[in-house]
Amino acid sequence: MVEDHYQTLGVSRTASAEDIRKAYRELARKYHPDLHPDDDAAKEKFKKVQAAFDVLNEPSKREMYDRYGSAFEGVGAGGPRGGPFPGGGPFPGGGGFPGGGGGQEIDLESLFGGAGGFEQLFGGGGGPRARTAGGRRRRAAQAAGEDVTARMTIPFTLAIDGGKANVQVDRGGGKTEEISVTIPQGLPDGARMRLRGQGLPGTGGGPAGDLLLEVGIEPHQVFRRDGDTLEMTLPITLAEALEGGKVDVPTPWGTIVLKVPPRASGGRKLRAAGMGVRHANGSKGDLIVELQIVLPDTADAAAMDRLLEAAKAAQANATTGPRAQLRW
Repeated sequence: MVEDHYQTLGVSRTASAEDIRKAYRELARKYHPDLHPDDDAAKEKFKKVQAAFDVLNEPSKREMYDRYGSAFEGVGAGGPRGGPFPGGGPFPGGGGFPGGGGGQEIDLESLFGGAGGFEQLFGGGGGPRARTAGGRRRRAAQAAGEDVTARMTIPFTLAIDGGKANVQVDRGGGKTEEISVTIPQGLPDGARMRLRGQGLPGTGGGPAGDLLLEVGIEPHQVFRRDGDTLEMTLPITLAEALEGGKVDVPTPWGTIVLKVPPRASGGRKLRAAGMGVRHANGSKGDLIVELQIVLPDTADAAAMDRLLEAAKAAQANATTGPRAQLRW
């Protein structure tokens, strides 16, 4: 079924140019692929909205569409030379829409008030123009460059601290380029970063595409991450478990002194507030430390025998056994 461009944008056939632009802005915001990466229906709707706007936003195209309907692209294509425009097509320069009529991806910064605004989006300003065979001037066809996808893996510590990293980007044709990327503090594993203008160059003065960068994070030998919480296992001696004491613990933000309570069993978890993952906006996660009792590594058999006897004597006087709470 042929789409009616006016119905696609939700405007009447007598709508003003400003009404068309306003309707397009609202629909582009609603269905843009960046906001619905996994929604095929939204992507298809966005393509139709873009195609409709490409026609109705330009007066000459709109006039031809109003006159000939959906078949207006073919008007003059098979007729005598010197039809509506030089080259036999309905538009200056020949056949179809600039860039194939599919619509280029729009920078969300333009849709939501970023640099460039709607003047650039809707063709305002003094962009480059090319002269037709008949001496008239028309705007040169512009098309945005394609996006490029890349993946990089960074150290655990860099994801926590933030900083700079280099990534190799495939530019096509066997060409690669190394670019420097700023890693924000607290970046999670699997995060996707969009680097504006780092994709393939556009044509006809069009903007470059974007670099879509997926970031993986290497595991750490000591620390584990759960959201903004960092976790680690802290080995302590049997004496420290029985007596308690203060233990130095390394963190991303410096060494802290953790107080182990007396008679602490292995597996007990202690919390160090604010010593987990931090972000530039000031939010802070916690560090969770799980105690692990390590028996002394000694060749003194007599000492170990005395330790065993003391442990048996202490357990004999205990009120409950260590597995008393186990149930099916």
